[in-house]
Amino acid sequence: MRGTPDPQGAGLFRLAQATGDMPVTSCTSVSVLPGGGAKFDTLLEAVARAQDHIHMEYYIFEPDRTGTQVRDALAERAGAGVRVRLLLDALGSARLGQRFLRPLQEVGAEVAWFHPLRLRKVLRPMLNLRNHRKLVIIDGRTAFVGGVNIGDDSNERLSTAAFRDLHLHMRGRIVSWLQMLFVEDWHYAVGAVLQGAELWPTQPAGPITAQVLPSGPDTPWEPIHRVFVSAMERAQERIWLSTPYFVPSEAGRMALTSAALRGLDVRLLVPRRADSRVVTWAARSYFDELLRAGVRVFEYLPRMMHSKALLVDGDTVVAGSANFDHRSFRLNFELSVLFHNRELASYLELILSGDMAQSREVPPDRRPSPVMALTEATARLLSPLL
Repeated sequence: MRGTPDPQGAGLFRLAQATGDMPVTSCTSVSVLPGGGAKFDTLLEAVARAQDHIHMEYYIFEPDRTGTQVRDALAERAGAGVRVRLLLDALGSARLGQRFLRPLQEVGAEVAWFHPLRLRKVLRPMLNLRNHRKLVIIDGRTAFVGGVNIGDDSNERLSTAAFRDLHLHMRGRIVSWLQMLFVEDWHYAVGAVLQGAELWPTQPAGPITAQVLPSGPDTPWEPIHRVFVSAMERAQERIWLSTPYFVPSEAGRMALTSAALRGLDVRLLVPRRADSRVVTWAARSYFDELLRAGVRVFEYLPRMMHSKALLVDGDTVVAGSANFDHRSFRLNFELSVLFHNRELASYLELILSGDMAQSREVPPDRRPSPVMALTEATARLLSPLL
């Protein structure tokens, strides 16, 4: 997978660095893992090979079969002397109790909570500022980023109703920048500064151009939001967007409709029914404008679609944890990665094409009933809160 930013791509990377403070870097390899089954198989294999440290950061970690399998794999490595650090969002992983975590802590693993749910903090705005990132770093050499949480709901090998999702497995210099992000988040949550040369092994330059895109309420620039919109505005041929929650900003809506009005192949892939009815109704309230502009809208039918990815033209990909909504762009701590690479883009095209083949295309002349039209309009009023 080779790719060097063209002049337009270079401008997008400059924007990402100016807003997110992460430089352009590279990967020696990127594997796209379409689904929780592929993600957990690859993750557990990588965990079993860990020699020095395992850093994990998750929004949701469930105490179910999948969660227990991951916990036990971490405990085995911690018992063998590997440093294991697990950072969990206190709201997303609220079902985890001390009894579930005890096997980890008894063998020396460290567990920390992001914005703990204490009474004195519940009434503060921090309750609404969640860590939505899904990040794993092993020995400073391999990393996982994407949308798949830890739980049976994300594992189609255990549940036919599991979310359809997308994850990335990466190697190369990008891992050091993802490590930097974990170190910053750990320091914020725990107050401890992680140090040691073992965290930063020397990595060779790779052929895949990439850039880490962190975003959150700690920066006013909304890096992921700006990169999404800028990439769409620079598009020359197509824009394919996959998101489980579509509650666009004015800028995002304008970028999509303007591209379609310019004659580009613009497609939006969303679930037929999200895990929140209000979000589903709010998303549909935007369909009529998109359809009039020429955007093709697909609703994924088999199960909940949770993939978060943007494909622009034949070379630009953004994938990670961020949804296309106000919460991801402005409130949550999110993590996506920007790539410029034709082979990776082609592979994502195959995945999205397969998902669209299992979707219902919304007709351009859709006519919701008066009751449903009112329901959608009412849900749209809640958009800034969703």
